[in-house]
Amino acid sequence: MSGVEGADLTEEERQRLIELRKARQFKKFTYRGKTVEELMNMSNEEVLDLVKARTRRRMLRGLKRRSQAFIRKLRQAKAECPEGEKPRPIKTHLRNMLIIPEMIGSQLGVYNGKQFALVEVRPEMIGHYTGEFSISYRPVKHGRPGIGSTNSSRFIPLN
Repeated sequence: MSGVEGADLTEEERQRLIELRKARQFKKFTYRGKTVEELMNMSNEEVLDLVKARTRRRMLRGLKRRSQAFIRKLRQAKAECPEGEKPRPIKTHLRNMLIIPEMIGSQLGVYNGKQFALVEVRPEMIGHYTGEFSISYRPVKHGRPGIGSTNSSRFIPLN
């Protein structure tokens, strides 16, 4: 190939190059057969048909005042940010807040008991809780056993 890509290729090679580019395209995310754009345009009642029973039950019981205020802040942050940029993170203690399609693209600061963990909401997170993405404990890394862990380290009288 020369400096310009595809400048001196035969028609067959051009077709092969186009096919390779098509094959390299990323897989579009779908949630239960719906694309992200379709999910974003759905009302909460239409989303109910797609989610699992636990999530559906929670949504049917309605949003509490704190959850409504949180969603209002997310909408405001999205409206204020320039096109093509991420909105400012909204801090919250609501670890039991369901992630709904409207929240996709938002940034959350979810409190884990010590600090606010930054979470960027992606389409795969729909139907999960915000607390699932902000771990509240440090996972145990088992190292070498300590002094009192074996029978050989028990007290032996000196007679």
